[in-house]
Amino acid sequence: MGNRQRQGDHTLFIKHSNSGGVMVLLVYVDDITVTGDDERESQFFRKSLAKEFEIKELGRLKYFLGIDVTNSRLGRLISQQKYITDLLKEKGKLACRPASTPIDPNHKLGEAEEDSAVNGENYQRLVGKLIYLSHTRPDIAYAIGVVS
Repeated sequence: MGNRQRQGDHTLFIKHSNSGGVMVLLVYVDDITVTGDDERESQFFRKSLAKEFEIKELGRLKYFLGIDVTNSRLGRLISQQKYITDLLKEKGKLACRPASTPIDPNHKLGEAEEDSAVNGENYQRLVGKLIYLSHTRPDIAYAIGVVS
Protein backbone atom coordinates (compact mmCIF):
# COMPACT_ATOMS: atom_id res chain seq x y z
CA MET A 1 0.00 0.00 0.00
CA GLY A 2 3.03 2.25 -0.17
CA ASN A 3 3.51 2.91 3.54
CA ARG A 4 7.10 3.31 4.72
CA GLN A 5 8.09 1.84 8.06
CA ARG A 6 10.07 4.23 10.28
CA GLN A 7 13.48 3.06 11.44
CA GLY A 8 13.21 4.59 14.93
CA ASP A 9 9.79 3.05 15.61
CA HIS A 10 8.88 -0.12 13.74
CA THR A 11 5.18 0.28 14.62
CA LEU A 12 4.94 3.60 12.77
CA PHE A 13 4.26 3.80 9.02
CA ILE A 14 4.04 6.98 6.95
CA LYS A 15 2.73 7.45 3.43
CA HIS A 16 3.13 10.65 1.39
CA SER A 17 0.51 10.97 -1.32
CA ASN A 18 0.97 12.46 -4.77
CA SER A 19 -1.20 15.41 -3.72
CA GLY A 20 1.27 16.32 -0.96
CA GLY A 21 -0.79 14.89 1.90
CA VAL A 22 0.41 12.54 4.61
CA MET A 23 -1.19 9.46 6.16
CA VAL A 24 0.23 8.09 9.38
CA LEU A 25 -0.41 4.55 10.59
CA LEU A 26 0.46 3.36 14.10
CA VAL A 27 0.14 -0.36 14.85
CA TYR A 28 0.28 -2.11 18.21
CA VAL A 29 -0.68 -5.81 18.23
CA ASP A 30 -4.32 -5.59 17.04
CA ASP A 31 -4.84 -1.86 17.58
CA ILE A 32 -4.36 0.46 14.62
CA THR A 33 -4.59 4.23 14.51
CA VAL A 34 -4.83 6.03 11.17
CA THR A 35 -4.40 9.80 10.99
CA GLY A 36 -3.08 12.48 8.69
CA ASP A 37 -4.20 15.28 6.44
CA ASP A 38 -5.01 13.12 3.39
CA GLU A 39 -8.59 12.00 4.08
CA ARG A 40 -8.94 10.35 0.66
CA GLU A 41 -5.87 8.16 1.24
CA SER A 42 -7.04 7.30 4.78
CA GLN A 43 -10.46 6.22 3.48
CA PHE A 44 -8.86 4.11 0.74
CA PHE A 45 -6.59 2.47 3.31
CA ARG A 46 -9.50 1.69 5.66
CA LYS A 47 -11.52 0.15 2.82
CA SER A 48 -8.55 -1.98 1.73
CA LEU A 49 -8.00 -3.13 5.29
CA ALA A 50 -11.70 -4.00 5.70
CA LYS A 51 -11.52 -6.29 2.64
CA GLU A 52 -8.87 -8.41 4.36
CA PHE A 53 -9.74 -8.14 8.07
CA GLU A 54 -12.70 -7.64 10.34
CA ILE A 55 -12.27 -4.09 11.60
CA LYS A 56 -14.15 -1.89 14.00
CA GLU A 57 -14.19 1.89 13.50
CA LEU A 58 -14.10 3.63 16.88
CA GLY A 59 -14.32 7.20 15.61
CA ARG A 60 -11.99 10.03 16.65
CA LEU A 61 -9.02 8.95 18.71
CA LYS A 62 -9.41 9.73 22.42
CA TYR A 63 -7.11 7.27 24.16
CA PHE A 64 -4.39 4.97 22.79
CA LEU A 65 -1.84 2.94 24.74
CA GLY A 66 -1.86 5.13 27.85
CA ILE A 67 -1.98 8.40 25.92
CA ASP A 68 -5.00 10.71 26.14
CA VAL A 69 -5.74 12.56 22.88
CA THR A 70 -7.73 15.80 22.87
CA ASN A 71 -8.79 17.29 19.54
CA SER A 72 -9.23 21.02 19.11
CA ARG A 73 -9.42 23.47 16.22
CA LEU A 74 -5.65 24.04 16.66
CA GLY A 75 -4.75 20.37 16.40
CA ARG A 76 -4.25 17.47 18.80
CA LEU A 77 -2.98 17.58 22.35
CA ILE A 78 -1.50 14.41 23.82
CA SER A 79 -1.12 13.75 27.52
CA GLN A 80 -0.23 10.85 29.77
CA GLN A 81 -1.77 12.36 32.93
CA LYS A 82 -3.82 9.24 33.71
CA TYR A 83 -0.77 7.06 33.06
CA ILE A 84 1.28 9.23 35.45
CA THR A 85 -1.41 9.21 38.14
CA ASP A 86 -1.80 5.42 37.88
CA LEU A 87 1.99 4.96 38.11
CA LEU A 88 2.29 7.23 41.16
CA LYS A 89 -0.62 5.42 42.81
CA GLU A 90 0.95 2.02 42.06
CA LYS A 91 4.24 3.09 43.65
CA GLY A 92 2.59 4.86 46.61
CA LYS A 93 3.96 8.26 45.57
CA LEU A 94 0.78 10.30 45.02
CA ALA A 95 1.67 12.67 47.88
CA CYS A 96 5.12 13.53 46.46
CA ARG A 97 5.80 17.06 45.28
CA PRO A 98 6.93 17.72 41.71
CA ALA A 99 10.47 18.91 41.00
CA SER A 100 11.33 21.41 38.28
CA THR A 101 14.53 19.52 37.43
CA PRO A 102 14.28 15.80 38.10
CA ILE A 103 18.07 15.29 38.32
CA ASP A 104 21.26 17.30 38.38
CA PRO A 105 22.87 16.94 34.91
CA ASN A 106 26.25 16.26 36.56
CA HIS A 107 24.92 13.60 38.93
CA LYS A 108 26.85 10.31 38.91
CA LEU A 109 25.32 7.16 40.29
CA GLY A 110 27.46 5.27 42.75
CA GLU A 111 27.53 1.69 43.89
CA ALA A 112 24.58 0.55 46.00
CA GLU A 113 25.13 -0.14 49.66
CA GLU A 114 25.35 -3.79 50.60
CA ASP A 115 22.27 -3.79 52.82
CA SER A 116 19.89 -2.09 50.38
CA ALA A 117 17.70 -4.73 48.77
CA VAL A 118 16.32 -3.81 45.37
CA ASN A 119 13.95 -6.04 43.48
CA GLY A 120 15.52 -6.03 40.02
CA GLU A 121 12.32 -7.06 38.26
CA ASN A 122 10.30 -4.24 39.85
CA TYR A 123 13.08 -1.76 39.07
CA GLN A 124 13.21 -2.80 35.41
CA ARG A 125 9.42 -2.59 35.14
CA LEU A 126 9.45 0.92 36.62
CA VAL A 127 12.25 2.07 34.29
CA GLY A 128 10.31 0.65 31.31
CA LYS A 129 7.22 2.61 32.34
CA LEU A 130 9.29 5.76 32.73
CA ILE A 131 10.85 5.27 29.29
CA TYR A 132 7.34 5.01 27.84
CA LEU A 133 6.36 8.16 29.73
CA SER A 134 9.24 10.09 28.15
CA HIS A 135 7.40 9.95 24.78
CA THR A 136 5.21 12.82 25.98
CA ARG A 137 7.63 14.17 28.60
CA PRO A 138 11.01 14.73 26.93
CA ASP A 139 12.03 16.84 29.95
CA ILE A 140 12.53 13.65 31.98
CA ALA A 141 14.41 11.71 29.27
CA TYR A 142 17.86 12.52 30.67
CA ALA A 143 16.98 11.38 34.21
CA ILE A 144 15.46 8.17 32.85
CA GLY A 145 18.60 7.56 30.79
CA VAL A 146 20.71 7.85 33.94
CA VAL A 147 18.68 5.31 35.91
CA SER A 148 18.26 2.87 33.02
